Amino acid sequence: MVAFYWGCLAGGALFALVSVVLGDILSSAFDGLLDFLSVDFLQPMVIATAITTLGGAGILLTKYSPLTTVVALLAAILIALGFAVAVFFGYVKPMQNSENSTGFSMNDLQGKIAEVTVTIPSNGFGEVLVRIGAGHTNQIAASFDAQGIADGSQVVVVDVREGIVYVSPLTI
Repeated sequence: MVAFYWGCLAGGALFALVSVVLGDILSSAFDGLLDFLSVDFLQPMVIATAITTLGGAGILLTKYSPLTTVVALLAAILIALGFAVAVFFGYVKPMQNSENSTGFSMNDLQGKIAEVTVTIPSNGFGEVLVRIGAGHTNQIAASFDAQGIADGSQVVVVDVREGIVYVSPLTI
């Protein structure tokens, strides 16, 4: 049984290494062929954790505890499941929720506060810096109220038409 545990430990470590190093290459090679197998909690990191922990716990329980082979196997399985659940909820799930994108829709800019970087004349165009998501974007801007707005002023995006943001001075 110890050989099985050593196999799990080595196999899990090898699986983790291969999935980290070759994961993107294999993913693009299969090009969604195995997507039907995709279950939320069956992530490579969770599987590698379970297999490796099963092997390590099995070795330790077999060598250093008075437990019988069957009880040691059941205890190793429970420990492996516990670690896999902890990795899923402690690392994998939060990382899935933290994915960021720098893409945005121009309509997302409505209601955002911006700073004028190039003075906006009453009947012309200037430029504003808008914080969106994890970054900033510069946009061509015009005055919504047809009044000049000096650079450095805080404004609010009122409307977006034809790729131009229409802003008004921010009054607090």
